[in-house]
Amino acid sequence: MNNQEPAKTIQGKAVVLAAGKGKRLHSEAFNLPKVLREADGQPLLMHVLHKLSFLKAGDITIVIGYEGQKVQAEAGPAYSYVWQTEQLGTGHAVAQARPLLKDFDGPVLVCYGDSPLISQETYEGMFKAQQESGDAATVLSYVTDLKLPFGRIIKDEQGHFVKVVEEKDCDAEQLKIKELNAGVYVFDCQALLKALNRLENHNAQHEYYLTDVPYLLMQDGGTVGLYQSRGQYEGLGVNTQEDLDLVSRILHEERQA
Repeated sequence: MNNQEPAKTIQGKAVVLAAGKGKRLHSEAFNLPKVLREADGQPLLMHVLHKLSFLKAGDITIVIGYEGQKVQAEAGPAYSYVWQTEQLGTGHAVAQARPLLKDFDGPVLVCYGDSPLISQETYEGMFKAQQESGDAATVLSYVTDLKLPFGRIIKDEQGHFVKVVEEKDCDAEQLKIKELNAGVYVFDCQALLKALNRLENHNAQHEYYLTDVPYLLMQDGGTVGLYQSRGQYEGLGVNTQEDLDLVSRILHEERQA
């Protein structure tokens, strides 16, 4: 009997952001971080990690914060962990993984532990798109009629990526854009680390936005590609009880299909 783990086809790493409290979900009342709230009978984070099973567990770093020890206990020791002790934004969260990424010269996925609807097919497709194109970053986007509080994808007249503008920083015209940023990226690792050094917090939230990184990469002469999601729900994260209920229903329907 062969107990060896099957060979992994993608030689990449991943950083999963899982430090949030989930204030709008009132997760503190459960003494749980948001990523351990359950959808269709399983913690949000475990849905995500299952869909990242094409990567070696040791190549996946989970960024933890509030009740982080519970995340470690749930996910187990096969994964790497780094702490984000202050909530200073998504860019700051990814920067906490720098010690584990500094010597890596390949593609790195950045995704969210509270976005369980993104499929393994999409994650793998993003890696392949980035590797084939040689882009400094591949950005996951999705087109939806849903009114969601996510960043808008700004393109030039040729349809090429220009930047992401967070909803709170959008003007009236930008708010009409239906192509949204899912907050998920595959970066050239060394280009990412260089750009993280240049992040600033001059925005409405006074946070270090990961969404600014693709724009910085382009300023450095890199190219940024878009990978469009297959459905209008795939990029949906969980911020409210209504989100959690919707995600649970969709996961249940997928499992029954």
